[in-house]
Amino acid sequence: MITFVIGGNKSGKSDYAMQLLENNTGSKVFLATGRAKDLSFRTQIASHRDRRDPALPVVEVGWDLPRALLEATRKYDAVLVDSLDFWLFVSSQEVHDHELVQAFLDVLKCSRDRRIILVSCEIGFSPLPASGEARRFLKKLGRLNQEVAALADEAYLVVAGLPLMLKKAEYGY
Repeated sequence: MITFVIGGNKSGKSDYAMQLLENNTGSKVFLATGRAKDLSFRTQIASHRDRRDPALPVVEVGWDLPRALLEATRKYDAVLVDSLDFWLFVSSQEVHDHELVQAFLDVLKCSRDRRIILVSCEIGFSPLPASGEARRFLKKLGRLNQEVAALADEAYLVVAGLPLMLKKAEYGY
């Protein structure tokens, strides 16, 4: 079952996604896509790390999320990926980023027997950036979010720490 958790920056989406992961029985893993390149992001990552169960395995992934997700779904009952926006940013620096996105979506389609929780930033509420490069990235992220939401069995928008159900699975987990 795929659960999609989306929200703005500092909306509480990562905390909510972690709660969903913790509610699962069986083996769990956290796939972290963020890599700190400045002090502010290092502080944010450290804060997230401090709130996680230290026994939870964490795998740091770069642009090759499709491979990492496929391996994780073969090894664990539940997988949390946080976050798709940072992964897409890293992937956008690769020559064949559209192929990486398609590979990621293909892995999702064939991994429905595992619990997969995906986190991403909703960028549709932000003003249109002046930079062409930033606009291209926002379009890519908007498309990815729409494709993931379409595949998801359930989806939540987190605003001010409150999860709002957008889509609910027909079966329970």
